[in-house]
Amino acid sequence: MRATTIHAPFDMRVEDVPDPVIQEPTDVVLRVLRACICGSDLWAYRGESARQPGQRIGHEFLGVVEAAGSDVSGFAPGDLVVAPFVWSDGTCDYCHEGLQTSCPRGGFWGSAGSDGGQGEAVRVPFADGTLVKLPADAASDDRLLTALLALSDVLGTGHHAALGAGVKPGSTVAVVGDGAVGLCGVLAAKRLGAERIIALGRHTARTDIARTFGATDVVAERGEAAEDAVRELTGGQGAHAVIEAVGTEQSMRTAVAITRDGGAIGYVGVPHGSGTGLDLSVMFDRNIALRGGVAPVRAYIPELLPDVLSGAVDPSPVFDLTVGLDGVPDGYKAMDERTALKVLVKP
Repeated sequence: MRATTIHAPFDMRVEDVPDPVIQEPTDVVLRVLRACICGSDLWAYRGESARQPGQRIGHEFLGVVEAAGSDVSGFAPGDLVVAPFVWSDGTCDYCHEGLQTSCPRGGFWGSAGSDGGQGEAVRVPFADGTLVKLPADAASDDRLLTALLALSDVLGTGHHAALGAGVKPGSTVAVVGDGAVGLCGVLAAKRLGAERIIALGRHTARTDIARTFGATDVVAERGEAAEDAVRELTGGQGAHAVIEAVGTEQSMRTAVAITRDGGAIGYVGVPHGSGTGLDLSVMFDRNIALRGGVAPVRAYIPELLPDVLSGAVDPSPVFDLTVGLDGVPDGYKAMDERTALKVLVKP
């Protein structure tokens, strides 16, 4: 089959790789219908996170089960399913607690030796604990299928950030970051009943989506100017709940500065370039809570799925460029140059 591989910074290739096969009785082989490129994939693309030459890549996908191992009870060939961005066994203490990202037998798609989502097919370990079944008729609805793909990562990650930030009905929320996760954070905050949502971002095409998703205000400034603008919008107090969806030191400093005393930050931006750390005394003095981290999206899919199926929540606008498998290298280039927000892949 054909799949995307990374060989060096900025060197993405679509190559022939071995077809996935059932290796363990808990596996399924899944034919990929939709995949996408994540902002976190760009760190490998830029050489800021190490990869072995020829390593597979991609962790967001959905598709159809082609074959199932003898111990798989929840899925059969022909089932339409979505995969969260890590696999998990579904039986350990962490999985039972809804923290599948800490499963001792779990792992990330595209890690060394595993399949990546940006290809024609994937071997899925621990299928019963990992996959979530989707209605079969969704396969014929292109917009819905695209919206459902967001369940594999960005929608659940935005929801995780909103929960970490303590978003509740009537609250004021600020969202730092106008990428796909930040925009899904806006969507999640709206779904949880936020009364006011302030989106921080400089790209009009993205902040227009933020407004569609429920943002009531947009702040285009950065740094201290952005902090002043949010303070002015909130009567000098700041936001009850702040979603941090970038991961840099500057974005976290901004998040702390615009959080209301007694408020909370939900952080989901993959940390990079933040080696000097934060001054915890500021957070201590102002009673600011910090919660978040890698999102256990498998725990959230059952809750979010009905709203996506009904159309009450539609994250599909975050995908603004569609490519075939051969177009994946150009998709990386487009996201790296910020001419695309999030690239949809149709193998």
